[in-house]
Amino acid sequence: MMKYEDLKILDELREKGSISEEEYQREKAKILNDEGSTGGGFNGKPLFGMNENSYLMLMHLSQFAGIIIPLAGFVVPVLMWITNKETNVKVDMHGKNILNFMISYVLYAAVLSITVIGIPLAVLVGLLYVVFVILASVKANNGEYWKYPFTIQFIK
Repeated sequence: MMKYEDLKILDELREKGSISEEEYQREKAKILNDEGSTGGGFNGKPLFGMNENSYLMLMHLSQFAGIIIPLAGFVVPVLMWITNKETNVKVDMHGKNILNFMISYVLYAAVLSITVIGIPLAVLVGLLYVVFVILASVKANNGEYWKYPFTIQFIK
């Protein structure tokens, strides 16, 4: 049953133009050839002992790592995406979504903070960022894909 869900997501990505035909065929072959998998999404090798949904949730939540260590909120989710994007379609999809979201909202905040009137709006963008990360994390943990609102598609 998990294969059908993965194929549906993959087909939607292709139709939206998020992945090329070549990427579609490669990932489709991976899904169909993955008969021995337990449905964990990591070909029987869950990272850090986590299942796929937990890993995806952690990818989203890792954006808050910057609160503790500067730039870690950018570096950690990008590293999580890069290390597993070739082996898992959902990690690739969520990783691109996270990266596009981070870049978009940094740009919005930077542009808004240039003007005095924009400073309160920049604070609002910051609050929305936190709310959206939490929403995406919860949805990822439930096995859902949620595209961040107002995100510019830099990486497709």
